Amino acid sequence: MPGTDEFYAHDMAEVLPLVEARLTTALGEPDARAAVTFLGTDRIEVLRFHEDLQGENVVRYATLGMSAHPMADPTAMVADPVEGPRAELVLSVRAGLAETDKVLRALAVLAASPQVEGLVVTPGGSLDVGGPLWPGAPFTSVLVGEPGGLVEDLQLDEPLDPVRFLPLLPMTPNEAAWKRVHGAGALQERWLVNGTDLRDPHRGSVPLD
Repeated sequence: MPGTDEFYAHDMAEVLPLVEARLTTALGEPDARAAVTFLGTDRIEVLRFHEDLQGENVVRYATLGMSAHPMADPTAMVADPVEGPRAELVLSVRAGLAETDKVLRALAVLAASPQVEGLVVTPGGSLDVGGPLWPGAPFTSVLVGEPGGLVEDLQLDEPLDPVRFLPLLPMTPNEAAWKRVHGAGALQERWLVNGTDLRDPHRGSVPLD
């Protein structure tokens, strides 16, 4: 068993190629990629994938780099460099209807938040980007969805936790406020009952009365 420092270096070098391979297996080859580096953090890449779903062109943006480190419990005195939850983020929108490519910096900020803020990103949580997700977007935050539907979890060798690919569901400010009171499950139920197209970059708020 290598020492912690050796294992940590090996971990970082080995995890991200496996994550990218899992993304390309599930989503195809990316047609574009961009990298963002924030002071004091590792580089975060955002990969773009296009998919034709029964005549509907969908673009998916996936982060690559968030899973290089486990997310640490913010109450822990010392972050564990090996064990802890790992994740990447995936956003899906209908292509060609808005300037959604400009979401990459917002996604990179969210993906860097575990390193920068000690945040543990989990399904059912909300992430606020502090402004529109892209120019003119009616969304300033996202709901973190359940993993496993679009991209299967990536199992890593023990003692590393698997990498989970968490879908991001854009929320309008009204939806975000309602969700804080009633919970993620109640908001998702509203979306389902109303047949909300969560990939529509211009959609309005679901009825919340």
